[in-house]
Parts: sequence; structure tokens; C-alpha cells
Amino acid sequence: MKNYIKYLPFLALGVISCEPELDNPVDEVGFYSNGETDFSNYVALGNSLTAGYADAALYITGQENSYPNIMAQQFAKVQETQLFTQPLMNDNAGGLLLAGNQITDNRRVLAFGTDGTPAPKIYTGMQPSTDIVNVLAGPFNNMGVPGAKIFHLVASGYGDIVGVDPAVGTANPYFVRFATSPSTTILADAAAQNPTFFSVFIGNNDVLSFATSGGVGLDQTGNLDPSMYGPNDITDPQVFAQVYSTIVNTMVGTGADGVLVNLPDVTSIPFFTTIPNNALVLDAATAANLTGFFQAVAGIFAQGAIQQGLDPAVAQGLAAQYALTFNEGPNRFLIDVPVSQTNPLGFRQMTADELLVLTIDQGALAQGYGSVVLSPEVLQVLGILQTGGQPTPEQAQLVLDAVSGVDDKDALDKDELTAISTAQASYNATIKALAQANGLAFVDAKATLSEVANGGIPFDGGVLTSQFVQGGAFSLDGVHPTPRGYALVANTILDAINATYNSTVPKVNIGAYGTVTLSNDVQ
Repeated sequence: MKNYIKYLPFLALGVISCEPELDNPVDEVGFYSNGETDFSNYVALGNSLTAGYADAALYITGQENSYPNIMAQQFAKVQETQLFTQPLMNDNAGGLLLAGNQITDNRRVLAFGTDGTPAPKIYTGMQPSTDIVNVLAGPFNNMGVPGAKIFHLVASGYGDIVGVDPAVGTANPYFVRFATSPSTTILADAAAQNPTFFSVFIGNNDVLSFATSGGVGLDQTGNLDPSMYGPNDITDPQVFAQVYSTIVNTMVGTGADGVLVNLPDVTSIPFFTTIPNNALVLDAATAANLTGFFQAVAGIFAQGAIQQGLDPAVAQGLAAQYALTFNEGPNRFLIDVPVSQTNPLGFRQMTADELLVLTIDQGALAQGYGSVVLSPEVLQVLGILQTGGQPTPEQAQLVLDAVSGVDDKDALDKDELTAISTAQASYNATIKALAQANGLAFVDAKATLSEVANGGIPFDGGVLTSQFVQGGAFSLDGVHPTPRGYALVANTILDAINATYNSTVPKVNIGAYGTVTLSNDVQ
């Protein structure tokens, strides 16, 4: 029996609480209740978040700390339950093999470089041994499939190894490992288990892949045919609603109760909040030189435009946008934008709310990527200009070419952020409406992640925040939670379940779960 010391004063005084305290467990028969629902056969549907993916890979330790597995262990404290089974990987390396050939990278670990600075690196301390040709005998209660979008849950053939070939691209190697047949669907395999309780946490990838690619994808709003979508596209909200409704109706049709989880704001995760877009830190002399450089750019553009016949006033007006001013201290990077009549050179300075991705080459930023890459030849041309000389057209072009805005793949601009926000709002409206219509528990994960990102959530051992590496909530890929973060997810879902079904499933102590892993067995 585990009775925690915080209860002792209350017990000594004979105080009887109206509600049992659920933050710390008391393993005592009859202390907790399953309320008005039945947890005896729990099945979880979802993507990488449900599978326990972390550190850019799926591996045993992560799976053991998946939120469904944590919840299943807590369900077992309120009633007799079946074993919660998961399609565990073979090892903690994290990589996947296809007929002996590695097709996904190993997980990330935190390694110290030669200068003593820690950074995420690919783990090499163990060879991966999980080969997808070895199909596991199920069924499995954790049906989370990394990479799955909403429509993949109803896609026949998503577990067919033939479709793993990138040239085919219709299958998912993780589902291949445990699909009951090549032609089945994730939803069919879940429903076939006759669950008594289910959870659905799906939809992040329908917008997340667009975001993490820096918006290198299409917003497919208005296109109702997912077979035409690319891997980084935003799913049409109507498609999302139709498929989500099918999932809920199918699972409710088995007679099960359940819980639906909405989608966090994907742009609040460390993948987008770690590298600030004003990290172009300059001393006074460098700032003055950059300002002078862009005055030169504006002058060269105006002169060229006038020579090509543009009205001088119009040319000067267009050129003014390129006469950027830089100051001592932090400055925003430049970003490439489509060339247009109003922006013929195709670059501008980033705005305050635009984001850089975690995977941007920070070494390149230090060398001028996102501002200006100066070569000796460019400096020579600048010298000509400073002395009142007239550069040749070729020399003038060298100056214009030295401008190095951040590429689309490395940033989310304001239009891309709007597309992401619009899609997520629609998805979440669908999820909440379906929960209400079917009397299911509803989890506002967006609100929880917002708390994590804005000040953090306290627990016995400290405060859980979204600060990369140090915050404790997110793993080394900047997208997926750590075990501690998954414990928070489990507690948040349990809160909603208890409120809906009058159950008293105890929550877990999130401080008892780990965060990132240190190792110097790296590439």
C-alpha cells in the first residue's frame, strides 16, 4: 500500500474529504471507482503521440511511457482490466529496418560536443533490429501509428508492406508491423477488439507536417480527395470532419464509451519557438555596415529600374523597401518571398510573429544566411560605391545576389500561419461537437499545451515548460513529449474522463517520469 505523507495530517484529524485526492495514488481496494463506465478493454486510436514516439523515433522506453499505457495502468487501479498490449519495438535504438535495410533514423540523445556544449545527436550505441517484415501477432490495444493523418485511419492497404516503397507511398511501416492483414484499416482493427472504452487523439499530422516543413505543401481546403494530397499538405476540414465522424460512430457503435482529444496549437511547440527570428545580433559597426549595404541595394535597384523605363518616382518608391536599417543588438532575419510587382527582388524582413523551424542551419545563419553573405568581390563593389564610382551591371548584380533571405522551408510566414490556425480551429470545432453529440469525454489539449508554453505547469518536482531540452515537457525532436510530458497528457485526459463518467481514476505523479536522455554514443 502506498500512502503518501500529505494525507497523514488529514487522517490524524479524522477529516473526511468530499472527494478523494487523485493527484497521488492510494492503492487501496475500493478507494477508487470506474464510475459509470467500463475500462476493462481499453483501445487507443491516434498517431505518434498515442504510440509514444519521442526523440524523433519510436522505441521501447517511449512506448512504455505512452499516455495510453500510463492511463491503462491507472484504469487497472479502479477495476479488473485486460492486459493493455502495445506493438513494442525490438530495442531502444529506434530505427526501422525493411528486409535488413535501415529506413528510419535512430532516436536522438543529448550529447556533449568537444566544446562542452550539449546538443541532440543521433544515437549509435545500439544497432536497430526492428524489421517490418516481421509482422507481430496482435491484436494491440495501442493503435497509435506514427505519421498517420485522419484519413489514414480508414485507408485500406495502409498496412501493406508493398506500399512502403516511396514510389508507391500508400502504406506506413509502423502499421505494417501489426496490421491484422495487408488490406485492413486501423479503424477496423481497433473496432474488431470490441473495446469497452476508447480514446481518439488524431489530426495533428493533418496540419503539423505542413508546419514542420516550413509550409512546403499545399492547403488542400476545398479538395475532398485525400489521394491527391502530398505528405506536407493541410487536410481539407470537410474531409477531416467526415472521417472523424466515421471513427467516432464506429467506435461508439461497438457499445464503448470514450474520450476525444482536441489538437494543440502546433506552432507553440519547441520546434517553432526555440530559434527566435530576431537572433541576428549585431554590434554597432556591423549594424552600420549592413544598413549601408542595403542602401546600396536600394540604389542599385532604383537605378536599374529607371534604366529599364520605370517611372523614377515609382522606382524610388519600390526601392525604399530595400533600404533596411539595422541596429546594435537583436535584428530580425530576412525571408525570401515570391517575386511580385510590389516586391521585385523577393525578400523582406520577418515580422514579429513569424517563426523559424528548429532544424534551420544555425551555422549558416552565423555566416550570413538570413541576411547577407559577403564575399571579397561584393566588398570590392561596395568600395566602388562608397567612393562614388559606378559599378558595372555584373558588379551590381553581385550585390543583389549577396542578399540571402531565409528559405520557405525554414520558416513559417504570416500566410502559412493563418492557414495552420484556420485549419486547426475547424478541426477542433469538429472534435468538440462530436464529443458533445455522443456524450463522450472531451479534452482541451490545446489549453493544456498553452499553459505549458506560457509559464509552465507546476508539479511536485518543479515546473513543466516547453523550453527546449530544459523545460522537461518535450523530447529532443522538439515536437513529441518526453515521458514526463506524456504523463501530463495522461493526467489531463483522466481529468476529463473522471468528470464525464463520475469515475475516480487516480492521476500519476508526473515528477516520477523522466525527460531527455544523455549519451555520447552518437554520430
